[in-house]
Parts: sequence; structure tokens; C-alpha cells
Amino acid sequence: MDYVIHSHRHGLTVMQNDTTCTPLWNEIIDVISNISDDDIYEVHTRLFQHRNKSLSSALNSLIKDRFIIKGWQYESNIFNDPKYTHKSWRLDFAKENISLEVGFNHSGTIAWNLMKPVIASELNHVKKAIQTKIGVIICATQELKSAGGFDNAVGTYEQYVNYLDPLRVQLTTPLVIIGLKKPELLSIELYKSENRTLGKILIKPSKLKLKAYLKNGFIIKR
Repeated sequence: MDYVIHSHRHGLTVMQNDTTCTPLWNEIIDVISNISDDDIYEVHTRLFQHRNKSLSSALNSLIKDRFIIKGWQYESNIFNDPKYTHKSWRLDFAKENISLEVGFNHSGTIAWNLMKPVIASELNHVKKAIQTKIGVIICATQELKSAGGFDNAVGTYEQYVNYLDPLRVQLTTPLVIIGLKKPELLSIELYKSENRTLGKILIKPSKLKLKAYLKNGFIIKR
């Protein structure tokens, strides 16, 4: 997928120049840039088209599987104290020095998604389960939100960036915000089915370049 990047407190500079972060940054970019339209189409049509209206579940599934393959810890606790092991106190992913959140959820969680990598990276009165030093947020740009059939309440890359200045005093840790752009060939058309809103995946006919189709639940290369 194509993407855009915003750097907070020199986060991108740290990622590209700190030898303890650069290999992990390369893993992040590898995961994102190698999600193809074929991948999205296959996962959405096989697993989610009759349950979810948007591409968000397919993207979450692809991101989760590929980070786990690369050895990232999924739903990592920030603290050791059992009082703070609820989902709201977990990172989506963590590996060595990096906290990573995937922000395809409600815009009301933007501030908290930004704060969790900071909490994981700063000293705290509660005993930590993990200690990182930089955070990454992967989220949807407005164009992906629109083309991908995302709910109107989902927070966007543009909103995440807008939160950074008023929260600058609180967001003391370097952060990198990655906004995923819309697929080149795919979009979602919303429709109603038994009082539910579902999404039908569309392929641009004038640019039909997808190299795969489904047969018996498997992806077949043309």
C-alpha cells in the first residue's frame, strides 16, 4: 500500500538513524508496502464481506498476521500490575524499542492511542511490563476511509496529525504517524441487507490488474 508519514519530535529521524530502531522501522515499512490490492481483495472476500462493511477488518487481519510472523508481540501489556492489564492498557504491537498502535477505531480514541506509546516509553510509578522509546501509529487517511467504506466515526491520519500540537506537552516521546492511502484498484460500495449496512468490493474495470481470483477458498495467481 501507499502511505504518508508525519514525524513528531523527530520520530522519523530516530527511526532512520538509530541503529536500535532502524531494523524494526524497515520491518514496519515492509509490512505496509507489501500489502497489495490482491491481498486486500482475497482476505475481504474470503473472511469479511458478509460480516463487515469496510476494508478495515481485512487490513487489520493482514497487518496482524504479518507483524506476528516478524516476531512482534501482539497485545503487549504496558504494566505488570494486574490492575492495569485490561485491553485499554495494552499496545497493539511491541518489539524491543518500538510501541505500535493500529488506529482504525473511533476518533474518540485518538488521544489515548497517541498516549499509550508515550506511557510505554516514559518512566512510571507503576511497574512496567515493557519499556520502549518511540511510538508508531498506523491509521487510515481520509481517502482510504472514504474509498474503503469505513464508518464515519473512524479517526483518520489527518485527525491524528491535528492532535499533535495541542498535546505536544503530553506527547513527550518521538512518534511517527503513518497514514495508509486508498488501494489503487479497489473500493467499497455500501448497501443494505436485512437492516444491516454491508460493503460490496468493487474493482476498477479500466485498470484491471489484479493477479488473483478466488477458487475453493484459495488465491490463484493468473
